[in-house]
Amino acid sequence: MNLQKREMVDGAAAIARGALDAGCDYYAGYPITPASGILTHMLRELPKVGGIGFQGEDEISSLGHCIGAAMTGATVFTATSGPGLSLYSENLGLAIMMEVPLVIAISQRLGPSTGAATASAQGDIQFMRWCTSGGYPMIVLSPTNISECYHLTKRAFKLAKRFRTPVFVATDKDTVMTTESVAVEDIENSPDWPEVPEETIGEPLDPYQVNGQIHHYTGSSHNEVGHITKDPTIIAELNERLRQKIETRVDELSLIKLDKDEGAESLILGYGITVRSMEEAINRLRHQGEKVSSLTVYSLWPSPEKKIRENLKGVKRIIIPEMNHGQYRKEIERFVDRDVDVIGVNRVDTILITPEEIMDAYHG
Repeated sequence: MNLQKREMVDGAAAIARGALDAGCDYYAGYPITPASGILTHMLRELPKVGGIGFQGEDEISSLGHCIGAAMTGATVFTATSGPGLSLYSENLGLAIMMEVPLVIAISQRLGPSTGAATASAQGDIQFMRWCTSGGYPMIVLSPTNISECYHLTKRAFKLAKRFRTPVFVATDKDTVMTTESVAVEDIENSPDWPEVPEETIGEPLDPYQVNGQIHHYTGSSHNEVGHITKDPTIIAELNERLRQKIETRVDELSLIKLDKDEGAESLILGYGITVRSMEEAINRLRHQGEKVSSLTVYSLWPSPEKKIRENLKGVKRIIIPEMNHGQYRKEIERFVDRDVDVIGVNRVDTILITPEEIMDAYHG
């Protein structure tokens, strides 16, 4: 008999474990439902490995502590939900300008404002992309289950280090707070994803190799040694580098999973928590004799446009289940051919989207 080893674990624990295994040695955060479980895991586990876990007085200071710690060489991490992300906004711009490697887990809940703090949602998808001034590209990863919470968190740390930029792990209340039985091998064995190269992109200011010199770190436009400048040429070069270091490497960052049904004219595209219902809907539809494909997006931003377009040959209809008013659907509509119907399945009432609702959209 082949007995599979399993353990009971929730998304918060998997994310914390992924951060620790990625070498995280500093966490600062503020309690907020439904992300508080990540905070408590990190506060408990970091001292065991010689790290520091710190509860800030609010979200603004917590992210500021992370930026400061990262500038001393720490591998930093924080977590929050939508209202906390609102408070992170200014310091996120600072982290982009200062090229600070840090990872942020966002456990989404139903807004706006306090909203329904104990209900899942996917309402921060566009917010994570456009959360700070300037419109500079953001890297956002989206796990669909417990083991992916672990692996994508580890991947986020590698990407943060490579690109020297904030990286989001976009989760939700149900993924983070639901305890499930997970196969140990699914956590121990890495998915068949491309490896993240270890080398850092470009030549940013490096706080780890100061060579006896005092380096200046600022949120203002600056030259190669961190001094504030008003020189238009230098400013343009800096801002273009901040943009291009990510936008010219979208192919490297793109991460999707395709389940193709040959001859299918319908494709269901999902991300995050709704993928579970999508996969069940796909199984039921195929059992009914229907031809239908699915595509899971793990790298929400930068949008994996090229990889998605490559898999749309013969597709006449895309169904996108989301727990928002259609935020990622707008991104797909931006680049698909006009003769392809893009159909949304949406809920914003605290209830998860069901397989039946996706199947109704398919048959409708």
